[in-house]
Amino acid sequence: MAKKVARKTKVSKTPRKRRPPATSAIAAAPTAKPAPAAATPAPVASAPIVLVAAPPDAAVTPPKSTVTNVIDDPTVSLQRFDLHDLQPYTQEKVYATTASKDFHLFYVGRDDVHGILKHVLSRVSVSLYLNMFGFDDDELNEILKKIAVDETITMLVTLDKSQAGGKHEKALLDADRKENLALFNTHVAIGQSATHQISHTKGFVADGKVAGEGSTNWSVSGEGQAVNGPFSVKAKGYKAQNNTQSIITDPDTISRFSAQLISEHMIAQGQAATAKTARAVRAVKAAK
Repeated sequence: MAKKVARKTKVSKTPRKRRPPATSAIAAAPTAKPAPAAATPAPVASAPIVLVAAPPDAAVTPPKSTVTNVIDDPTVSLQRFDLHDLQPYTQEKVYATTASKDFHLFYVGRDDVHGILKHVLSRVSVSLYLNMFGFDDDELNEILKKIAVDETITMLVTLDKSQAGGKHEKALLDADRKENLALFNTHVAIGQSATHQISHTKGFVADGKVAGEGSTNWSVSGEGQAVNGPFSVKAKGYKAQNNTQSIITDPDTISRFSAQLISEHMIAQGQAATAKTARAVRAVKAAK
């Protein structure tokens, strides 16, 4: 039987075309030729530039005033007060490097306490809460009277009943009656403690930023000053009690002291109202 010869299939020699691999649109995009690098200019010699940093708010904040009594200058306030502002009033004219930043104690007979009080109180522009047992200082009284008629400042003044006969207490009360200071956010009250003892507090909080407290009464010998002329422990007629005056900027102390001064003022106001009612009742009975 004859063998069948398998027909050989002719294979094409043409190579098979390959499908190009899938590419992203980014990859498929033609690559831009980099721009030729610009020629680097030769360095030019110039004077060095010195940058001087301006202090914050330099353009809008006036410099601090070193004048002691600025009650007639409304541009000066306690907004930027710092305890170091009071260094010139000390005997040494400078604090120790270890001094506290929120409390300093001054000494009558050594430091110019009268000047310190004028410095702080004459810069009040927002509020003043004050309770003063001994109130007998002409200059400080004049400062308070000008604050009293400033309708932009809230002031509460508390004075002790046993000291109420003094001329300065009377001056404030007369101004209260004449100007009706309650309309100017100022209220003056004379009274005692809650248990009817003397109102012996000697302190204040100014603008909610600076507090003062100590044994110092507002008087010539209480603050330590010459009868005539500027402060000088060697001045003729100089008198000084042994007193202390602290100035405080600690926020917690100021907050708590403010609340206490307001409370003492309200107690004195309540006592004055009760006494006024009692007098009216007695007057009615006497008229019958």
